[in-house]
Amino acid sequence: MDYDVKDISLAKEGALRIEWANQSMPVLNKIKERFKKEKPLKGTTLAACLHVTTETASLMQTLKAGGAKVLLCASNPLSTQDDTAASLVKNDKIPVFAIKGENNKTYYKHINSVIDKKPTHTMDDGADLVSILHTERKDALEGVIGGTEETTTGIIRLKSMAADGVLKYPIVAVNDAQTKHFFDNRYGTGQSTIDGMIRATNRLIAGSNFVVCGYGWCGRGLAMRARGMGANVIVTEVDPLKALEAVMDGFQAMTIKKAAKIGDFFCTVTGNIHVISKDHFASMKDGAIVANSGHFNVELDLEGLVGMQKSTRTIRPFVQEHVLENGNRIYVLGEGRLVNLAAAEGHPSSVMDMSFANQALSIEYMVKQKKALSPDVYPVPPKIDAEIARVKLLSMGIGIDKLTPEQKKYLASWDMGT
Repeated sequence: MDYDVKDISLAKEGALRIEWANQSMPVLNKIKERFKKEKPLKGTTLAACLHVTTETASLMQTLKAGGAKVLLCASNPLSTQDDTAASLVKNDKIPVFAIKGENNKTYYKHINSVIDKKPTHTMDDGADLVSILHTERKDALEGVIGGTEETTTGIIRLKSMAADGVLKYPIVAVNDAQTKHFFDNRYGTGQSTIDGMIRATNRLIAGSNFVVCGYGWCGRGLAMRARGMGANVIVTEVDPLKALEAVMDGFQAMTIKKAAKIGDFFCTVTGNIHVISKDHFASMKDGAIVANSGHFNVELDLEGLVGMQKSTRTIRPFVQEHVLENGNRIYVLGEGRLVNLAAAEGHPSSVMDMSFANQALSIEYMVKQKKALSPDVYPVPPKIDAEIARVKLLSMGIGIDKLTPEQKKYLASWDMGT
């Protein structure tokens, strides 16, 4: 079996960590049990480009239980947990191509390694796999029937491809499922980003000016958690509605130009490029800590920062010190990549349970649809979303009410009035 991991001897430790994650993933475990019996993915070859974490391992085990031939590579050079990768190879016989800290050349080599196996389906987080298939590896594109996409950034890219008429197969936008972005993006990103920033720096959040760039679901979650830690939270936005919402939620809203001068901590969660630019770095105070929790490190103008520094060094693991000409020190966490995965362990397994349940059921949906769908980006079917929420509530011991026949009739009528 082909694979490329850091150290296969880490498999025992990885297996224990995967077991620990599995204990908090009841929805995915229920799907896995059904998949074992029904084998709905039999005959498929599934290339997954995801963060190689313990939660992802649980998803890979579920897909294999469903009959798929599974291949996994990393969707970010710094997000791989090497013991998890080793365990998947040794204990689950799943080919993994991922090493934490791999350079760009190796990163794309690993993506090509899963493409080499001629997948029938793709599972992406950021759309790098899909992008390579449509540009450099068109030789493998013809056999791809469908796929899924995990994150906001990837969906933006895929919708752009669909609008330009270049997307060659249908993809389900898993990120847009309510049981994904309402919970994973808000509660998962909120907690894990703070976790990564604290692990990397061991600095006190309370009493600081904490700047959140972007007030989408990830930004909402991060702002909420930073305030919970005692920070004075400042939000920067380009969307007036989101900025207004941030203000109504009790946060300050201002331009990044103004926030750059007063912030102690900065974190971008926008999906856009150069949200914090060279000029913003130049106006930051000595000791400012800068991180990114959007998918790509382009949210920070790191080239601009390097061009204005007089020296740099790694002062702590995942903490790069950039000393500017004026003597001010700017600290960039995790090379500007996803700080929650570079410096911590990513989202808690209980929230990834719903995200990856969406992945598993959406791939099953794509397999059942076969070639019935034209190349485009599709929503997760509402029935899947509702079923995941129902099972999650049951796993938490929570019951909810049902509409009575009288209530259903009332909601469907137009003439009952008062």
